[in-house]
Order: sequence, then C-alpha cells, then structure tokens
Amino acid sequence: MLLTIDVGNTHTVLGLLDGPQVVEHWRIATEPRRTADELAVVLRSLLSTRESPAEIDGIAVCSTVPAVLHEMRQLCRRYFADVPHLIVEPGVRTGVPVLTDNPKEVGTDRILNALAAVALHGGPAVVVDFGTATTFDAVTAKGEYVGGAIAPGIEISVDALGARGAQLRKVEIARPRSVIGRNTVEALQSGIVFGFAGQVDGLVARMSAELADDPDDVTVIATGGLAPVVIEETRSIDVHEPWLTLHGLRLAYERNS
Repeated sequence: MLLTIDVGNTHTVLGLLDGPQVVEHWRIATEPRRTADELAVVLRSLLSTRESPAEIDGIAVCSTVPAVLHEMRQLCRRYFADVPHLIVEPGVRTGVPVLTDNPKEVGTDRILNALAAVALHGGPAVVVDFGTATTFDAVTAKGEYVGGAIAPGIEISVDALGARGAQLRKVEIARPRSVIGRNTVEALQSGIVFGFAGQVDGLVARMSAELADDPDDVTVIATGGLAPVVIEETRSIDVHEPWLTLHGLRLAYERNS
C-alpha cells in the first residue's frame, strides 16, 4: 500500500491507498516541533489501529511547513529506509505546467490538487480547498495550473473575530436555523456559514468566466477539512473530493516511480 502524508499548516492528513482506493485515513494536528522520532511513534500508533497490519510499499509526502518537511525526510530515511519514497517539492515531475509568475512559490498541495482534479474530473476546473486558508485554484482544459486566489480560512476568521470583538466569542461552526440570526451565536454562525458560501460563489463565478468561454464547462471541486461546513450552502460546487490531495500524491508517486 502507498502511505500518503499531506502536511498542512494546521492539520496533517495521512492516508493508506490501495491503487486509487483510500482504505484508511487519519487527521492529526501539525506540530512543527515534533522530531522524526516522535513522528515515527505517532505513525506507528496510527498504523497499529488497523485490524490487519498494512504492508507499506511506498510513501509520498507534501508539506507547506518547512520544519516538518525536514523531519519527514529524516523519518523516511531512518524508519522506512527500504521503502521507496517521494517528497513532492519544486523540481519533482507532476505533469502539471505551472503558468504563474513564479512557479516555485506555489504550494505543492495546490499543484497536487490540480493534478488530481484533472485526472479525476478533467479540465477546466476550479479547486476550492477549505483549510487554514481558503484557496481557489484554476486549471485549464489542458491541465495547466494558471493561478488562483487565497482568502482567510474559516477558523482563522472565527478566531480573529473572537479576539477582536469585545462582546463576541468563538462559536461552533454550524448552520444556524436561518440567515437572520435571533441571537449572537446564530448571528455569528450565519455570517460564517452563509458569508463564506457567498464568497465561494462570487470568486468561483469570476474565475470561471476568465477560465472558459462557457463558465458552465468549468468543474468546481471542493476539498479540505472544513468543506462540509459550507458546500451545502453554495450554488457553485459540483463535486466534493475530501481526499483530493492524497490522490494527487498517489498520481505524483506513480509518475516518479
């Protein structure tokens, strides 16, 4: 099986893939101070929760946190020395042409999302990733990554509002009874859920109009841990792919094997 590890700013998502099928997955907090030895303990503990031990015959890793990426290299070298592994970084073949001003500054997770989006659903496409930041990535019909947009993530916005609002507080991120909140908690939830849904629809409409002559030809794919909070309230999301980045890691590993 292929072990895929997607290290984000807030969470790290790990998955076991048997071909294109995600047979197991875990989500843990990203802790930049963890050493390779500590990561090995966590990983072995997670793998031990399976009823039958997994035979790891490959590892693919991407990271937006440089400190964690260094420790992931050490993890692979020390604890999985006999297992082929791929660290996705600038220079690694993905098959995705990156047509931005500075391709090296584009996060590897965004490139992998574009790779998986085209492989699974074709282009043109817009990928909306609900993570620490909410990112919007545009992919042409030829599979080219042409850029995107970055907005503050849902949790970042909630934290900022609670910290800066004298009479406001953090609330559960959930759909309220109605758009018009009848109390402070519902008013905050309305602004979060319906506000972000409106943001998604607005940005997707603008990007689709630039990406294709007919915006209806653009497939809009949602991914990321917070996607379920918003996607039911949007008009523009066509597909929910919770493991899009893991599939991108699989495809990149296959291309570089």
